[in-house]
Amino acid sequence: MDKRPIGIFDSGLGGLSAVKAALKHMPNENIVYFGDTQRVPYGSRSEETIESFAAEDIAFLEKFNCKLIMAACGTVSSVAVNATSKIKEPFIGVVKPSCKAAVTATRNGRIGVMATAASINSGAYTREIQKLNPSAQVFGVACPVLVSLVENDWIDEDDTITKEIIKRYVSSLLDDGVDTIILGCTHFPHLSSIIQSVVGDDVVLIDSGKEAILEAKRLIEENAMENDEEKGEAHYFVSDKTQNFSNIAKTLLGVDISDKVEYRNITE
Repeated sequence: MDKRPIGIFDSGLGGLSAVKAALKHMPNENIVYFGDTQRVPYGSRSEETIESFAAEDIAFLEKFNCKLIMAACGTVSSVAVNATSKIKEPFIGVVKPSCKAAVTATRNGRIGVMATAASINSGAYTREIQKLNPSAQVFGVACPVLVSLVENDWIDEDDTITKEIIKRYVSSLLDDGVDTIILGCTHFPHLSSIIQSVVGDDVVLIDSGKEAILEAKRLIEENAMENDEEKGEAHYFVSDKTQNFSNIAKTLLGVDISDKVEYRNITE
Protein backbone atom coordinates (compact mmCIF):
# COMPACT_ATOMS: atom_id res chain seq x y z
CA MET A 1 0.00 0.00 0.00
CA ASP A 2 1.29 3.46 -0.92
CA LYS A 3 -0.80 6.19 0.72
CA ARG A 4 1.33 9.01 -0.66
CA PRO A 5 -0.71 11.44 -2.78
CA ILE A 6 -0.60 12.16 -6.47
CA GLY A 7 0.43 15.78 -6.99
CA ILE A 8 -1.37 17.59 -9.83
CA PHE A 9 -0.78 21.18 -10.87
CA ASP A 10 -2.03 23.66 -13.44
CA SER A 11 -2.09 27.40 -14.02
CA GLY A 12 -5.65 27.57 -12.72
CA LEU A 13 -8.90 25.63 -12.94
CA GLY A 14 -8.09 23.68 -16.09
CA GLY A 15 -6.31 20.85 -14.36
CA LEU A 16 -9.55 19.96 -12.61
CA SER A 17 -10.38 18.02 -15.78
CA ALA A 18 -7.55 15.70 -14.77
CA VAL A 19 -8.77 15.62 -11.18
CA LYS A 20 -12.26 14.70 -12.39
CA ALA A 21 -10.79 11.80 -14.36
CA ALA A 22 -8.73 10.74 -11.34
CA LEU A 23 -11.79 10.71 -9.09
CA LYS A 24 -13.47 8.41 -11.61
CA HIS A 25 -10.62 6.08 -12.57
CA MET A 26 -8.56 6.10 -9.35
CA PRO A 27 -11.06 6.91 -6.58
CA ASN A 28 -8.90 5.29 -3.92
CA GLU A 29 -5.91 7.57 -4.55
CA ASN A 30 -5.12 10.66 -2.48
CA ILE A 31 -4.68 13.87 -4.48
CA VAL A 32 -3.03 17.20 -3.82
CA TYR A 33 -3.95 19.80 -6.42
CA PHE A 34 -2.34 23.20 -6.92
CA GLY A 35 -3.87 25.83 -9.19
CA ASP A 36 -1.74 28.92 -9.74
CA THR A 37 -4.80 31.14 -10.01
CA GLN A 38 -2.83 34.29 -9.21
CA ARG A 39 -0.76 33.95 -12.39
CA VAL A 40 -3.15 32.28 -14.84
CA PRO A 41 -2.82 32.05 -17.83
CA TYR A 42 0.60 30.54 -18.57
CA GLY A 43 0.04 30.13 -22.30
CA SER A 44 0.82 33.72 -23.26
CA ARG A 45 4.04 33.94 -21.19
CA SER A 46 7.66 33.63 -22.27
CA GLU A 47 9.44 30.28 -22.03
CA GLU A 48 11.62 31.62 -19.22
CA THR A 49 8.59 32.68 -17.18
CA ILE A 50 6.80 29.38 -17.76
CA GLU A 51 9.90 27.48 -16.63
CA SER A 52 10.12 29.63 -13.49
CA PHE A 53 6.43 29.22 -12.61
CA ALA A 54 6.57 25.46 -13.22
CA ALA A 55 9.62 25.07 -10.97
CA GLU A 56 7.81 26.86 -8.14
CA ASP A 57 4.66 24.76 -8.62
CA ILE A 58 6.70 21.56 -8.53
CA ALA A 59 8.65 22.64 -5.44
CA PHE A 60 5.35 23.27 -3.63
CA LEU A 61 3.95 19.83 -4.45
CA GLU A 62 7.18 18.09 -3.50
CA LYS A 63 6.58 19.22 0.09
CA PHE A 64 3.73 16.69 0.25
CA ASN A 65 5.92 13.66 -0.45
CA CYS A 66 4.00 12.84 -3.63
CA LYS A 67 4.49 9.43 -5.24
CA LEU A 68 3.85 10.94 -8.67
CA ILE A 69 3.64 14.50 -10.01
CA MET A 70 1.51 15.47 -12.97
CA ALA A 71 1.62 18.68 -14.95
CA ALA A 72 -2.07 18.89 -15.87
CA CYS A 73 -1.11 21.82 -18.03
CA GLY A 74 -0.42 21.61 -21.74
CA THR A 75 1.78 24.69 -21.64
CA VAL A 76 4.07 23.36 -18.90
CA SER A 77 4.15 19.91 -20.51
CA SER A 78 5.15 21.46 -23.84
CA VAL A 79 7.56 24.18 -22.76
CA ALA A 80 8.97 23.67 -19.25
CA VAL A 81 11.31 20.80 -20.10
CA ASN A 82 14.09 21.99 -17.79
CA ALA A 83 11.78 22.23 -14.77
CA THR A 84 9.98 18.93 -15.32
CA SER A 85 13.17 16.99 -16.07
CA LYS A 86 14.45 17.76 -12.56
CA ILE A 87 11.45 16.21 -10.76
CA LYS A 88 12.65 13.46 -8.43
CA GLU A 89 9.33 11.61 -8.43
CA PRO A 90 7.79 9.83 -11.44
CA PHE A 91 6.42 12.57 -13.73
CA ILE A 92 3.64 12.66 -16.29
CA GLY A 93 2.70 15.52 -18.57
CA VAL A 94 -0.27 15.68 -20.90
CA VAL A 95 1.48 15.79 -24.28
CA LYS A 96 2.67 12.20 -24.72
CA PRO A 97 -0.48 10.42 -23.45
CA SER A 98 -2.82 12.58 -25.54
CA CYS A 99 -0.70 12.22 -28.68
CA LYS A 100 -0.65 8.45 -28.25
CA ALA A 101 -4.44 8.42 -27.92
CA ALA A 102 -4.85 10.65 -30.98
CA VAL A 103 -2.61 8.49 -33.17
CA THR A 104 -4.64 5.46 -32.12
CA ALA A 105 -7.97 7.20 -32.76
CA THR A 106 -7.36 8.88 -36.12
CA ARG A 107 -8.67 7.21 -39.24
CA ASN A 108 -7.23 9.56 -41.86
CA GLY A 109 -3.99 10.62 -40.18
CA ARG A 110 -5.04 14.28 -39.97
CA ILE A 111 -4.91 15.41 -36.34
CA GLY A 112 -5.83 18.81 -34.96
CA VAL A 113 -4.45 20.34 -31.77
CA MET A 114 -6.25 23.04 -29.80
CA ALA A 115 -3.88 24.49 -27.21
CA THR A 116 -2.32 27.68 -25.88
CA ALA A 117 -0.04 29.81 -28.04
CA ALA A 118 3.03 28.64 -26.10
CA SER A 119 2.14 24.98 -26.66
CA ILE A 120 1.47 25.42 -30.37
CA ASN A 121 4.62 27.47 -30.91
CA SER A 122 6.74 24.88 -29.09
CA GLY A 123 5.89 22.23 -31.69
CA ALA A 124 5.75 19.62 -28.92
CA TYR A 125 2.51 18.00 -30.08
CA THR A 126 3.65 17.83 -33.70
CA ARG A 127 6.98 16.26 -32.77
CA GLU A 128 5.38 13.65 -30.53
CA ILE A 129 2.66 12.70 -33.02
CA GLN A 130 5.10 12.36 -35.91
CA LYS A 131 7.43 10.31 -33.72
CA LEU A 132 4.55 7.85 -33.25
CA ASN A 133 3.31 8.10 -36.84
CA PRO A 134 5.71 9.86 -39.27
CA SER A 135 3.03 10.06 -41.95
CA ALA A 136 0.52 11.88 -39.73
CA GLN A 137 -0.35 15.48 -40.52
CA VAL A 138 -0.77 17.86 -37.59
CA PHE A 139 -2.73 21.11 -37.65
CA GLY A 140 -2.51 23.35 -34.59
CA VAL A 141 -4.54 26.33 -33.52
CA ALA A 142 -3.88 28.56 -30.52
CA CYS A 143 -7.06 29.19 -28.52
CA PRO A 144 -6.14 31.65 -25.72
CA VAL A 145 -9.65 33.00 -25.16
CA LEU A 146 -10.97 29.56 -24.20
CA VAL A 147 -8.83 29.60 -21.04
CA SER A 148 -10.52 32.81 -19.90
CA LEU A 149 -13.96 31.39 -20.67
CA VAL A 150 -13.36 28.43 -18.35
CA GLU A 151 -11.75 30.54 -15.63
CA ASN A 152 -14.84 32.74 -15.68
CA ASP A 153 -17.36 29.87 -15.83
CA TRP A 154 -18.58 30.61 -19.37
CA ILE A 155 -19.06 26.91 -20.09
CA ASP A 156 -22.81 26.56 -20.45
CA GLU A 157 -23.82 24.60 -23.55
CA ASP A 158 -26.39 27.27 -24.43
CA ASP A 159 -23.94 30.18 -24.29
CA THR A 160 -23.99 31.57 -27.83
CA ILE A 161 -20.89 33.71 -27.33
CA THR A 162 -18.79 30.75 -26.21
CA LYS A 163 -20.05 28.67 -29.13
CA GLU A 164 -19.25 31.40 -31.66
CA ILE A 165 -15.71 31.75 -30.30
CA ILE A 166 -15.21 28.00 -30.56
CA LYS A 167 -16.55 28.01 -34.12
CA ARG A 168 -13.96 30.61 -35.08
CA TYR A 169 -11.13 28.57 -33.57
CA VAL A 170 -12.07 25.18 -35.05
CA SER A 171 -13.08 26.33 -38.53
CA SER A 172 -9.54 26.03 -39.90
CA LEU A 173 -9.16 22.54 -38.42
CA LEU A 174 -12.38 21.41 -40.08
CA ASP A 175 -11.22 22.95 -43.36
CA ASP A 176 -8.03 20.90 -42.99
CA GLY A 177 -10.12 17.73 -42.75
CA VAL A 178 -9.03 16.57 -39.30
CA ASP A 179 -10.92 13.62 -37.86
CA THR A 180 -9.32 13.86 -34.40
CA ILE A 181 -8.66 16.89 -32.20
CA ILE A 182 -6.48 16.94 -29.12
CA LEU A 183 -7.79 19.29 -26.43
CA GLY A 184 -4.21 20.13 -25.55
CA CYS A 185 -4.97 22.56 -22.76
CA THR A 186 -6.68 20.96 -19.77
CA HIS A 187 -9.08 23.89 -19.60
CA PHE A 188 -10.63 22.81 -22.90
CA PRO A 189 -12.25 19.50 -21.85
CA HIS A 190 -14.55 21.60 -19.65
CA LEU A 191 -15.91 22.91 -22.98
CA SER A 192 -15.92 19.52 -24.71
CA SER A 193 -19.70 19.24 -25.10
CA ILE A 194 -19.82 22.59 -26.90
CA ILE A 195 -16.76 21.77 -29.01
CA GLN A 196 -18.28 18.41 -29.97
CA SER A 197 -21.52 20.07 -31.02
CA VAL A 198 -19.55 22.41 -33.28
CA VAL A 199 -17.21 19.86 -34.91
CA GLY A 200 -19.78 17.06 -35.18
CA ASP A 201 -19.84 13.47 -33.98
CA ASP A 202 -17.44 12.25 -36.70
CA VAL A 203 -14.55 14.11 -35.07
CA VAL A 204 -12.95 12.42 -32.04
CA LEU A 205 -11.97 14.70 -29.16
CA ILE A 206 -8.99 13.67 -27.04
CA ASP A 207 -9.20 14.82 -23.41
CA SER A 208 -5.56 15.47 -22.47
CA GLY A 209 -6.24 15.44 -18.72
CA LYS A 210 -8.07 12.12 -18.87
CA GLU A 211 -5.35 10.51 -21.00
CA ALA A 212 -2.67 11.66 -18.54
CA ILE A 213 -4.63 10.16 -15.64
CA LEU A 214 -5.01 6.83 -17.46
CA GLU A 215 -1.25 6.83 -18.01
CA ALA A 216 -0.71 7.60 -14.31
CA LYS A 217 -3.00 4.72 -13.37
CA ARG A 218 -1.01 2.34 -15.54
CA LEU A 219 2.29 3.53 -14.08
CA ILE A 220 1.04 3.24 -10.49
CA GLU A 221 -0.31 -0.27 -11.05
CA GLU A 222 2.82 -1.48 -12.85
CA ASN A 223 4.97 -0.30 -9.96
CA ALA A 224 2.64 -1.59 -7.20
CA MET A 225 2.14 1.93 -5.86
CA GLU A 226 -1.63 1.72 -5.36
CA ASN A 227 -3.36 3.04 -2.28
CA ASP A 228 -5.51 0.12 -1.17
CA GLU A 229 -7.82 2.18 1.02
CA GLU A 230 -11.45 2.23 -0.06
CA LYS A 231 -11.59 5.94 -0.87
CA GLY A 232 -8.91 8.56 -1.25
CA GLU A 233 -9.03 12.23 -0.29
CA ALA A 234 -8.39 15.30 -2.40
CA HIS A 235 -7.01 18.60 -1.13
CA TYR A 236 -6.80 21.75 -3.22
CA PHE A 237 -4.48 24.76 -2.97
CA VAL A 238 -4.66 28.00 -4.94
CA SER A 239 -2.45 31.08 -5.09
CA ASP A 240 -5.33 33.57 -5.07
CA LYS A 241 -8.66 33.82 -3.26
CA THR A 242 -10.39 30.51 -2.74
CA GLN A 243 -14.04 31.49 -3.20
CA ASN A 244 -14.05 31.94 -6.97
CA PHE A 245 -12.11 28.70 -7.44
CA SER A 246 -14.49 26.79 -5.16
CA ASN A 247 -17.59 28.14 -6.87
CA ILE A 248 -16.49 27.20 -10.38
CA ALA A 249 -14.93 23.92 -9.24
CA LYS A 250 -18.35 22.86 -7.93
CA THR A 251 -19.68 23.14 -11.48
CA LEU A 252 -16.67 21.46 -13.09
CA LEU A 253 -16.37 18.56 -10.63
CA GLY A 254 -20.01 18.22 -9.65
CA VAL A 255 -19.15 18.30 -5.93
CA ASP A 256 -18.70 21.05 -3.35
CA ILE A 257 -15.01 21.25 -2.39
CA SER A 258 -15.12 24.61 -0.58
CA ASP A 259 -14.03 23.04 2.71
CA LYS A 260 -11.00 21.44 1.00
CA VAL A 261 -9.56 24.52 -0.70
CA GLU A 262 -6.75 26.54 0.87
CA TYR A 263 -4.78 29.61 -0.14
CA ARG A 264 -1.00 29.39 -0.42
CA ASN A 265 1.51 32.00 -1.53
CA ILE A 266 4.16 29.71 -2.99
CA THR A 267 6.57 32.53 -3.89
CA GLU A 268 7.28 33.55 -0.29
